[in-house]
Amino acid sequence: MIKLLLATNNQGKLAELRSLLSGLELELLSPQDLGLELKVKERGMNYLENAVLKAAIFADAAQMWTLADDSGLEVDALDGAPGLYSARYSPLPDASDKDRRLFLIENLKEFPRPWKATFHSVIALVGPEGSPIITRGACSGDIIPEDRGHGGFGYDKIFRLEANGLTMAELTPEQKNQVSHRAQAVSQLVPILETLFANNFYPVE
Repeated sequence: MIKLLLATNNQGKLAELRSLLSGLELELLSPQDLGLELKVKERGMNYLENAVLKAAIFADAAQMWTLADDSGLEVDALDGAPGLYSARYSPLPDASDKDRRLFLIENLKEFPRPWKATFHSVIALVGPEGSPIITRGACSGDIIPEDRGHGGFGYDKIFRLEANGLTMAELTPEQKNQVSHRAQAVSQLVPILETLFANNFYPVE
């Protein structure tokens, strides 16, 4: 079976990517499965640069096709913050998802609601030759001042979807995989992967 490395140490993101790609005949591997202990410093100026950087570093280390996602939450009232720093958006050391949500809400209190926001995702697929393959997704909604729902991870409990008024965390995994920013990016990638399979999916050399 063809192997594909999912270049993330975030267990929530890893589970979501596995679910989104479950319909393909792939052996989906995590860095832990390969004994890779890499922490890539996200020094890119945008999601695209960070996604390509992560995919390239992990692909080189594992010597196999690698998929990486860089994503973030952009809030209009905060001029697009936390954006690239969504996973590090808290002054606390070793901050939890809850800490980051509370810090975001605290920073929004001076602004009138609704606090419009958008989730963005860029996925990079890096292989043995040529340029990285890139797909993108986005999901619109607003931030609410209290946690709702029990699913998801990150900011899902306070991100309310424009389409149905539910938070991302109130959706079932199946529902989330229909509407999320990451789901949109993966859905664009699936036919590309299927074409690659048809033309032989070579390991990185």
